[in-house]
Amino acid sequence: MTFARTLKAAALATLMASSAMAADIAVIGGSNDDAFWNIIKKGIDDATPAVVANGGSVNYLRLVNYDNFAPDVVQLIRTAIAQEVDGLVIPNWVPEAEDPAIKEAVAAGIKVILMNAGGAEKAKELGAINYVGSDEYVAGQAGGAYFGKAGQKNVLCVNTLPGAANTEARCKGVIDAITAAGGKGAQLPLPSTSFGDPTAVAEAIKAEMLKDETIDGVITISAGDADSAAIAVAQAGRTISLGTFDMNQAGLDRIKAGTQSFAIDQQPYLQSYLAVSILASAIDFGTDLPTNPVLTGPGIVDASNIDATLAGVAKGAR
Repeated sequence: MTFARTLKAAALATLMASSAMAADIAVIGGSNDDAFWNIIKKGIDDATPAVVANGGSVNYLRLVNYDNFAPDVVQLIRTAIAQEVDGLVIPNWVPEAEDPAIKEAVAAGIKVILMNAGGAEKAKELGAINYVGSDEYVAGQAGGAYFGKAGQKNVLCVNTLPGAANTEARCKGVIDAITAAGGKGAQLPLPSTSFGDPTAVAEAIKAEMLKDETIDGVITISAGDADSAAIAVAQAGRTISLGTFDMNQAGLDRIKAGTQSFAIDQQPYLQSYLAVSILASAIDFGTDLPTNPVLTGPGIVDASNIDATLAGVAKGAR
């Protein structure tokens, strides 16, 4: 075989090998009417061109709604397995339901990254290569400590997805931190069907505040729920400190106006952008990131940094 033919054969073998390793990735996320998961989609969309340039693809598998939450998530995992994807990005929302399906994916040779919910220890337990997101308990502690520093004594954590590991950890962190600061806290669990129903959420929060007039702080597990909480506070005629996990424009406007105290930002754009990029690189090139977990939060947005945050929003970075 001539030297030229040898080079040509080697180049062809390299091309075939690189094509075989192209990353076909599935990302599982929340429903279309959940604004948080639309920010996640932006991160996916921005990471996708690099995956495609290397011969791969990214498919975003979204829940239709949250009415049949855990079984629907498991079905999406099994859909990804059936599609024979190379990589899976999945929030570990409900471990008791999801863990067996995630282990099936790993056993099928699919590289997995936990994103948004789960944590580093759970990723290790399941055989996932990393976790990208916020430590939800630590994020909750940040919120509880903020209330305590501001002088709140009785904080209500409104959970519209009770039973989900990440939301339970958020409320537990809030309650533990406000208790450590000398106050008290409690969780208000609402049916998952309340999620996305602003009237139902507002009425439930208002009823709780009218029942207990000592409540001086309310925190919600999502930015949309904070919109409902703001309505409830106004209808109840109360002056309280309102906080939330995650952000939307209405909440940022309230922080700017002084009617909402703070938001806890986990930077969802970075969660999906980094998770997809790290996973594709691991599949395509065999890279192994030594940082584990990759934490994207928490950060507190309040009156002290609202202008800088709004500037980031205008540029599409927040």
